[in-house]
Amino acid sequence: MASSMRQQRVSGPGPGDDRSLQELWSAMTAEAALLLRKEVELAKIETKEQLQQAGQAGVAFGATALAGFMALQLLSFAAAWGLAAVLPTGVAFLIVGVVYLVAAVVLLRSARAKAADVQVVPQQTVETLKEDVQWARARRR
Repeated sequence: MASSMRQQRVSGPGPGDDRSLQELWSAMTAEAALLLRKEVELAKIETKEQLQQAGQAGVAFGATALAGFMALQLLSFAAAWGLAAVLPTGVAFLIVGVVYLVAAVVLLRSARAKAADVQVVPQQTVETLKEDVQWARARRR
């Protein structure tokens, strides 16, 4: 979607171009303004997409925290009381705590993987800006 935002550039003045310097400067200024507006629009689109990915990673972290908290509170007591029937109470609660700690580590790794996919820098905009600089340099010559 973002690549469709690229505009077509018009070719520079040729050997038979008899426009005045003012007309050429005006045309170049208009093209540069259009180019800048398109680049800003592209950056907005890319940033919005990256923020959506960051939001999804945040939701994953929140879901992980909520699931971990609820599991720790509710199931810990039930399992520990069940184990306390055959083991000393302290050992039963320790075993249950270690099991839920392992589950929380697994969920944390999953959330971190999602967060690692988020890119803060709009890569496509950076690339097109580099192209635009090259294009502008070529037009100046």
